[in-house]
Amino acid sequence: MSDIKYKIKGSIGIISESSKGWKKELNLISWNDKEAKYDLRDWDMEHKKMGKGITLSIEELKNLNKFLMKWNCN
Repeated sequence: MSDIKYKIKGSIGIISESSKGWKKELNLISWNDKEAKYDLRDWDMEHKKMGKGITLSIEELKNLNKFLMKWNCN
């Protein structure tokens, strides 16, 4: 199995932090030298290790935002 290459092109924000220091982050990431996409996952403090996550195109992120804006989070 080949290594997965990634480059964090931009940090959008931190959603939460665990007691062990891992942070759930929304970032703009290029995977295997492809076009950067929005990515939500847990990262260690040095961005060397990562948890499972989801990757979204800008269109998918906009659609998710529409759903969240309609959903009343009270």
